[in-house]
Amino acid sequence: MEAGEEFGPWLARQLKIAGKTQAELAEELGLTRAAVSAWITKRSVPRATVMGEIAKALGTDLSTVHTRTTDTQAGLPVTWYHRPGYLDGGRDGGNAAAFAFDADVQVLARETCQNSLDERLVENGRPVRVRYTIHELTGEALEAFRAAILWDRLQPHYLAVSESAADQKVGRVVDAGVRDMFEKGRLILLRVDDYNASGLTGDDYDDGKFAAVVRRQLESLKSGRAAGGSYGLGKATLWATSALGMVLINSTLSVPHEGRTERRVIGRLELPWRVVDGQAWAGPAWLGRPDPETPNAEVVRSWWADEETVERLHLTRESDEPGTSFLIVGAHDVASLAPEKPDAADDENGGDDDGTRDITAMHHRLVEALGRDFWAAMTGGGSKLPLLETSVRTLRNGEVVIPEEKVDPAEAQPSRTRALRAFYEGTTVDRLTQAGQVALRNVPLRLPLTGGRRGTLGTHQGVLLVTEAEEKDAAKSEVHSLRGNRMTIKKSTVHGLPLGVTAFQAVLLLGHAAGESAPFADDAEEFLRAAEPPEHDRWGQTEELTLRWSHSAHHRIAALTAEVNSAVKELVVRPKSAGSQENAKLRKKLTVQRKTTAAPKRAAGSTLPELDGLEARIGAGGEWQITAEVKLPRAEELPAMTPVVLLDVRSGSRPRLDWAELVAVDGCEVEDGVLRFTPRARRAVFRGFTDATSHPVRTELTRLVLELRAGTGE
Repeated sequence: MEAGEEFGPWLARQLKIAGKTQAELAEELGLTRAAVSAWITKRSVPRATVMGEIAKALGTDLSTVHTRTTDTQAGLPVTWYHRPGYLDGGRDGGNAAAFAFDADVQVLARETCQNSLDERLVENGRPVRVRYTIHELTGEALEAFRAAILWDRLQPHYLAVSESAADQKVGRVVDAGVRDMFEKGRLILLRVDDYNASGLTGDDYDDGKFAAVVRRQLESLKSGRAAGGSYGLGKATLWATSALGMVLINSTLSVPHEGRTERRVIGRLELPWRVVDGQAWAGPAWLGRPDPETPNAEVVRSWWADEETVERLHLTRESDEPGTSFLIVGAHDVASLAPEKPDAADDENGGDDDGTRDITAMHHRLVEALGRDFWAAMTGGGSKLPLLETSVRTLRNGEVVIPEEKVDPAEAQPSRTRALRAFYEGTTVDRLTQAGQVALRNVPLRLPLTGGRRGTLGTHQGVLLVTEAEEKDAAKSEVHSLRGNRMTIKKSTVHGLPLGVTAFQAVLLLGHAAGESAPFADDAEEFLRAAEPPEHDRWGQTEELTLRWSHSAHHRIAALTAEVNSAVKELVVRPKSAGSQENAKLRKKLTVQRKTTAAPKRAAGSTLPELDGLEARIGAGGEWQITAEVKLPRAEELPAMTPVVLLDVRSGSRPRLDWAELVAVDGCEVEDGVLRFTPRARRAVFRGFTDATSHPVRTELTRLVLELRAGTGE
């Protein structure tokens, strides 16, 4: 049973909640004020016979007074507090931090899992467990939940936001969320629970994890150089994913606050500036118990809820293990909004399965994101234990739609998981000679001195693991880079690989991920963390890197990338014949543009270079990544050719895309975007990357055409 709070502080707070003074309580009990004062100052405690009288005076039961694990229900009730409009006339159109991220459940998974990893309780050596629950409410269940969140008191504020929705981006999202709830008669809740985490410890207002998450913006209290977050922006994804701007929180603390640890509850609402009944409101609001110590007891604070309350709010946790539950009210996923063709089940049910399709799409996208970004954190081997366990389940009105699905890293990333386990178990090799082996190379990260000083602090030896890809791997021939918390930070391809190279997967471990005994591991963690943007999806130039190191510090990362690419090439490049099986498969999948119109007559024996092989994929930045092979005719001199990349369209001229980068791989040189071929070479290979900003539409919705034109390509 949870240990209760000391009697004195507990009684003092109950008197404030009930609006009673010490003198009034003493009079009701027939005692002196000095006796009550002695209880509150912890100089004495009341006799057992007096406890019952105190319970009556506070309007509660004797058990509550004895255990003191929750507040009495007398006095100030739980309600919503809306921040008044600014006296200087300032207005906020929403929480700016939320605009740093899209309303995307995959972004949510990345940010929330990273935060849970950073808050893992490391003393017991166990992983932090994160569970995502998608729960659709309809009918009576929806009505009961609306009553629990005091919807009637919120509705005027939502109406005010809807009236001004045309002028505010946040207002348009909220208006659509409210209309979806009432027109479709449903509400999607998305709950994120973590266990074996620290919980929201600290005071409601003073410095601490609770205030950093619930009260403040752009504040990160992450401890340790291996922590993933550093901007204080990740929590904003919770509110960005809510079409109603509402998140409810229930935290079990690892360190007692006010003598308790379980069911610390509060809610936060993010709306734009609005006017309700002639009163201007700034934006955010909080659901909690009014704090008697604030002016007119208007501001609310967290409260210690009973089990019935957390159940009505859909915040019941499965155990008393420390951690926090975040309930996103009105969860929506922009990436799941694209219309899909109804399947046979939809037709049989009259097409009334839009809700099922939405929550099913959310479920699968969450599983995909967790396996893609956190496979390494979920992988153990040898004496190395996993840092993380994740799962996803989907419900409707409490009934199971999709059973809980535990994310298996070996299923999501089979080759990379095998590589990491081989590293942990010490079974790596120096060179790949047969399938299933994992090769290890050390690659140097030369760390600069801080403060703009010239020189090198030291060389951190990163660990590069390379293994042959499996058929089940999604994106092949990529390098996944990560550091201490083992979340995938950077996904990159290796430039300059010839066509037909055996598909591989590579993992780059840096900082503490390379081993606790790796030289300069702490310094590498600090440097790389500073080189990450708020999305934590790459390493490069950032303002913090410039301020703490220098404007050229990012060149050290570029040098590391060059070392990695060189090591990968050394391990995987094996020359293949032009007619190999791999190239045959490639030619079946891809075609190249060949002119069908009659070409001008040329002298006998004079022909042009011709595209003969093409490999294309979409990169992480939305660019086309293209590798092309050119068949060269027998000739002493070959004309210069220009590769031109176009978008295929049904009618009209094809839009031309710009090259961001064009590099020669073999048998040619690139000069101002023009290919010049090596004399007497029979084949040439070049690689190109399009400029994503020149794409008129989203890359995933397009088809690619590559032409090889004589001269400058016009």
